[in-house]
Amino acid sequence: MVPSRRTWNLGATPSLRGLWRVGRAGEPEPGMARPAPASPAARPFPHTGPGRLRTGRGRDSPAGGDEDSSTRSAARPALAQCRALSVDWASPGSPHRLYLTLQQALRDKGCESKSQGAKEEKLLKRQAPAPRRGREAQEAGGTMNVEKTGGRLFGSGRCSSLSGPPGAAPVVRRMVEAMSQLQEEKAQLQEELVALRERLAVCDSDQQATSTQLQNQVEHLKQKLISQAQEVSRLRSELGGTDLEKHRDLLMVENERLRQEMRRCEAELQELRAKPVAPCTGCEHSQESAQLRDKLSQLQLEVAENKGLLSELNLEVQQKTDRLAEVELRLKDCLAEKAQEEERLSRRLRDSHETIASLRAQSPPVKYVMKTVEVESSKTKQALSESQARNQHLQEQVAMQRQVLKEMEHQLQSSHQLAAQLRAQITMYESELERAHGQMLEEMQSLEEDKNRAIEEAFARAQVEMKAVHENLAGVRTNLLTLQPALRTLTNDYNGLKRQVRGFPLLLQEALKSVKAEIGQAIEEVNSNNQELLRKYRRELQLRKKCHNELVRLKGNIRVIARVRPVTKEDGEGPEATNAVTFDPDDDSIIHLLHKGKPVSFELDKVFSPQASQQDVFQEVQALITSCIDGFNVCIFAYGQTGAGKTYTMEGTLENPGINQRALQLLFSEVQEKASDWEYTITVSAAEIYNEVLRDLLGQEPQEKLEIRLCPNGSGQLYVPGLTEFQVQSVEDINKVFEFGHTNRTTEFTNLNEHSSRSHALLIVTVHGVDGSTGLRTTAPSLQGS
Repeated sequence: MVPSRRTWNLGATPSLRGLWRVGRAGEPEPGMARPAPASPAARPFPHTGPGRLRTGRGRDSPAGGDEDSSTRSAARPALAQCRALSVDWASPGSPHRLYLTLQQALRDKGCESKSQGAKEEKLLKRQAPAPRRGREAQEAGGTMNVEKTGGRLFGSGRCSSLSGPPGAAPVVRRMVEAMSQLQEEKAQLQEELVALRERLAVCDSDQQATSTQLQNQVEHLKQKLISQAQEVSRLRSELGGTDLEKHRDLLMVENERLRQEMRRCEAELQELRAKPVAPCTGCEHSQESAQLRDKLSQLQLEVAENKGLLSELNLEVQQKTDRLAEVELRLKDCLAEKAQEEERLSRRLRDSHETIASLRAQSPPVKYVMKTVEVESSKTKQALSESQARNQHLQEQVAMQRQVLKEMEHQLQSSHQLAAQLRAQITMYESELERAHGQMLEEMQSLEEDKNRAIEEAFARAQVEMKAVHENLAGVRTNLLTLQPALRTLTNDYNGLKRQVRGFPLLLQEALKSVKAEIGQAIEEVNSNNQELLRKYRRELQLRKKCHNELVRLKGNIRVIARVRPVTKEDGEGPEATNAVTFDPDDDSIIHLLHKGKPVSFELDKVFSPQASQQDVFQEVQALITSCIDGFNVCIFAYGQTGAGKTYTMEGTLENPGINQRALQLLFSEVQEKASDWEYTITVSAAEIYNEVLRDLLGQEPQEKLEIRLCPNGSGQLYVPGLTEFQVQSVEDINKVFEFGHTNRTTEFTNLNEHSSRSHALLIVTVHGVDGSTGLRTTAPSLQGS
């Protein structure tokens, strides 16, 4: 057997010999799938049923009396297949081109089978004298003959059944086009229905938005009118050059306005007398009635537009209904043509079966001759398998197209139901419009009554106002007559002022020249005085610096000051806690001590008692800060045993700062005072001396050992290479730097001080100053330690 080019889920595909045995015995061969008892339309080969061909050892012949009945029974499933094929071709997705290709291929294969059969007959005639083989070979040859003959008959029958009349293709094409057009029209109807609903919703929203927009426009116009009136009044007030001219212009404008008002009132009065029902233009009710009238006309226009829209919708629905009826008629015509086509196909199939029967009646001699030859036609088997596959595929497409047709009928019914619902909605909308129209007429009637009543009231008020206007007009005329002489006088004065103003630019230029000369002379005098004062200030500054430094020198370059701390709880109690220090009441530079029971006196530069404050101590060293700013080196250090109060004196607390904080505050205040003449740069560094090792408290590695060296510039000063410096702008910046360095200091618990600093800390503040006028540079390091 030759496999088909397509794979079908049919189990083991039987050969034509197997199908013939199934038709003969009614049971499949061992190892083959049992065919389902399908209907005649589902059989793959209706013309190869049981009772068609009978084989033997040379005596087989067609079933005599059963041939006609078998032909008629085979014609029914063939007719059903043709009808199914016609339904399949009429569906929107029918493979029309595949049908034409298949028809041509089957015709070609039929012709090839005929030619091959003729060749085989000639070959068998030549081999007829050869000896016959055994019974099994005869049976095999007879079976093969049946297969070949059946394949040829089936090929010719297939060609005759598929080659329909020439008019079948246009009918199928028209049916396909009609169904596709029906689907398109249905989708179009659904889209138009959705669009109509959206248009109705948009019309409602547009109506509300339009009313809101008109109200907003009215409010905007009112505000714009008020602003324009204010702008006009402001411009009128700014036009006049003098008070008299402004007053004159105002009088003229008021006169003109009164004249226009009088003319307008007279025209309105004449109009009211001629048309008593016409609304007046100046009253509030007339504006309201005009607004109501505009709103009414707008509503009427909207109602007319909605009616036109509904009529268009009705017309479109009617057109769609007519189109559906036309499509139904065309569908009926197509179905009738399809029935006629099926009848023609059934007649052709009947003719084909008759031809097959006649050929079968003539086949026994050929069968008997071909039993002795074991020849198998591969092309015939391949055509048979392909025909089986195509038959199965066409049956599946027929079932699919039937399902699609049912779905389209269901969709058509739903479209009719939807059209009925739309008609009901349109009827409901028409009733609502009629009801709204009635309500609108009632409102219009009530508004008309209100309008007439408002017109009468406005007419009465207008008459009263006209009388008042006439009286005011008479008074204005008398005022104008009295103001004419004053207006002439004002005109003369105005002309005189204009003549004076023409000569004002020359006077102004002369005055500006004189003022510029005076200002230039004053600036020169102030500049000369300023230079003189600057020279005196610099001379006094140098003198002050000289006197201050001389005073500091007289006090001593090295000064020793002692500060006695008060008794604390760490000193103990009893006789041992008695203070061993006494002071001289007449001299604050002498201190008395008891050493081994003997009094010992010391004379210092200054002695502070325990009652002395931090401010008192700072006043003693305040002059050194000024010397530092002047460019002299200053060093303040504290010496004493653990717990003597060195840290308190130098640093202090947050509430009561020590010398460091107060000196820095004074330093920055002095720098700020001299900021106009000097430009200062202040840098800070911190170091610690512990166990004869110098460490940088602000560096990346505080444990690194540093060295003290002489400056290479020959000044004789000492410096520490690699010491970290930070530029500061205020005391707060210095405190932040010092707090960072304080965390790296070496502290240890002692008997006298729980947080005693076990090292010498140096806070080095360096001040670089540049005189902006002379270019003089000073550098003064201030060493403060504890």
